[in-house]
Amino acid sequence: MNILIPFVIGVLVLILVIVALSAIRVVQQYERGVIFVLGRLIGAKGPGLFLVPPFISRMMKVDLRIVTLTVPPQEVITRDNVTIKVTAVLYFYVTDPIAAVVNVVNFNQATTQIGQTTLRNVLGQSELDELLAERKKINSDLQVIIDEQTERWGVKVTAVEIKDVELPTTMQRAMAKQAEAEREKRAKVIHAEGELLASTQLARAAAVIGSQPSTLQLRYLQTLTEIAVEKNSTIIFPLPLDLVAPLMQIMQRQASEPAHEPLNGSHTNEPSLTYPT
Repeated sequence: MNILIPFVIGVLVLILVIVALSAIRVVQQYERGVIFVLGRLIGAKGPGLFLVPPFISRMMKVDLRIVTLTVPPQEVITRDNVTIKVTAVLYFYVTDPIAAVVNVVNFNQATTQIGQTTLRNVLGQSELDELLAERKKINSDLQVIIDEQTERWGVKVTAVEIKDVELPTTMQRAMAKQAEAEREKRAKVIHAEGELLASTQLARAAAVIGSQPSTLQLRYLQTLTEIAVEKNSTIIFPLPLDLVAPLMQIMQRQASEPAHEPLNGSHTNEPSLTYPT
């Protein structure tokens, strides 16, 4: 009998230790523990170490950190009847651990589903050009709509980003042709503007050169100097009219003077012939 008493005490102490250990809960800094006792919500505790009633309580840990959720590729028909495949990324975190456990079965899966549905609805109301050009606005609209749906779950959606837009091959070719035509149009417009500017400057230069004849000669000599840099070039050097005109006048005066010819050959040195009678 004396031997059984210490044994019973040891067993009771062991049971008490097991019960005490089972009542201990540890929650990390970035987590909260939602506690239920006999199915009734007690509240959210943490972080750190605390005790809960053993065997009759259940605790669910909720992570409060930002979750990056990739929305699977969704096939969307835009308002202008273009079929595209879009992939998006959601960033959200839990603001109310109790609502995230009580109001929804699995808030991660629920957020994924609402993200897919909202993505198809919003992009289906947008045209392809709007989707490509105003992606920031569409991301903001998606964030607002999804956040309104997840607010009652204690989930805050901070951002929604369209990650990738996959276009059909035919649409890619058409867009490439359109972009090429747009670049050619811009190039022609720039070339025309350059021609107009150049012609305006040339007209001004011609007016300045025309007002000073010596300027034209200087420009002419400068052009010859630039051409002479190329040693393999043959230069035909035309004389300016200012230099040729005096020579032409002298030649014209000499041509207009009368020629004086000797009479009867009296001034010639030819010998005379005499005949005998």
